Amino acid sequence: MRCLKTQLSSIMEDPHSEASFLKEFIIPTYILVPELQTIEVPDVPKCPVLVYINSRSGGQLGGDLLVTYRDLLNKNQVFDVGEEAPDKALRKIYLNLEKLKANGDQYAGQIQERLRIIVAGGDGTAGWLLGVVCDLKLSHSPPVATVPLGTGNNLPFAFGWGKKNPGTDRHSVIQFLKQVMQAKEMKIDNWHILMRMKTPKEGSNCDPIAPLELPHSLHAFHRVSATDELNEEGYHTFRGGFWNYFSMGKHF
Repeated sequence: MRCLKTQLSSIMEDPHSEASFLKEFIIPTYILVPELQTIEVPDVPKCPVLVYINSRSGGQLGGDLLVTYRDLLNKNQVFDVGEEAPDKALRKIYLNLEKLKANGDQYAGQIQERLRIIVAGGDGTAGWLLGVVCDLKLSHSPPVATVPLGTGNNLPFAFGWGKKNPGTDRHSVIQFLKQVMQAKEMKIDNWHILMRMKTPKEGSNCDPIAPLELPHSLHAFHRVSATDELNEEGYHTFRGGFWNYFSMGKHF
C-alpha cells in the first residue's frame, strides 16, 4: 500500500495558468458514471484525482472543503464519505475502468495508471480509505494523500502533510493540489489480524460485535464464512487489518 509524502514547493502565483493547471486533475464524467456514453478526450490529465472528504471533520471545515473541491474539479470526482461509503464509490469506478479498458478505451487505462486519491478527515477516515484501497486488491493501487482535518492527524503528520487543519479557500486547495502532483510515493506497513471468540452455547447466535461500532481503521473487519479455511468450529472468527506508521519531531 502506498501513501504520498509532500515535497516543499513554491506556490503558483499566475492566475492565468489556473484553468490549465486544474485540467491536469479533472477526470471526465464518463469515467466516473458508468451509464454515460464514452466521449473522445484530447489529453490525459497528468494527475487525475479522486477526492474523499469527511464533511463532519474539523467543525465546518469539512463541509467548506467539499464545496471548494467540487467547485474546482468535476463534482463527480469529489465524494462526501458521510453520504456515500468510499468502498462502494471506489469499487464502482474501478469496475467501470476495467469495462472501458476491455472495450479498447486506452484513455481509461492511462487514467487508472496515473490516478491518485486525496482523503480529508481524521486518522480514522484516512485509515478507512487506505483499507478500502487495500481490500480491492488492485494490481496497481493508487497512492493516497491525506489532508489533516481531524483532531490528532498523526497519519498526515507522519507523511509530511502537517497537523494543522488546512485552509478551505480556493487558493489553499490549489496549493495543496500542486503538492499532491509533486509528492513522492512511499510505502506504508499493513498488518492483518485474526480474532476468534467462543460461540455462546445459549442465546443469540448473531455476531458479538456490531460492525458499525468498530473503528474504520480496522478495515475489512468482518466475520469469515463457514466455508473459509480460517473458520474454526465452535468459534466466531473475524479478520481485519490496520496501518502502522511512526513519526518523530516537533508537532506544528
